Amino acid sequence: MKLLLHICCGPCSLYPIAELLKERFEEVAGIFFNPNIHPYSEYLRRRQALEEASRSDSLKIFFPDYDMKEFFKAIVDNYSKPGRCQRCWTLRLERTATFAKEKGFDGFSTTLLISPYQDHDSLREIGRRLAQNFGLEFYYKDFRPGFRESQTKAKEIQIYRQRYCGCIFSELERG
Repeated sequence: MKLLLHICCGPCSLYPIAELLKERFEEVAGIFFNPNIHPYSEYLRRRQALEEASRSDSLKIFFPDYDMKEFFKAIVDNYSKPGRCQRCWTLRLERTATFAKEKGFDGFSTTLLISPYQDHDSLREIGRRLAQNFGLEFYYKDFRPGFRESQTKAKEIQIYRQRYCGCIFSELERG
């Protein structure tokens, strides 16, 4: 199976990528599609952190254009949690599935599955629904056991570690 991994950030990518590369996939590649990240300078810091984190993996990573309007269109009538988050996940995973289909991947997954702060049931349901719509497989794996390890490694290799999910609403909510 050729797998496309949606990557939310460098620190969260470390453990899932290592785990996926141990498995018997024909190919694993990544996509950094995160129009939810604001401001743009934060997006650039996270992209750079991912580039630094992935240097040793030789993993091909795709970087679609950044367009924050996509995020705002997706959540325009629902700014509160959990609706905003579900729409954001759907936006990012739908783009991942679209790209996977276009580039000949058999399935997709996401590094969001490492976070103990994300709703795994919703992510799994969104992924499975999109996979069915696109004729792909959604590869669900609970990466949460590696969350602390990923954060520790990010500190060790001195890559940028963010303090909020990325969207402006999350930044405001953390005070």
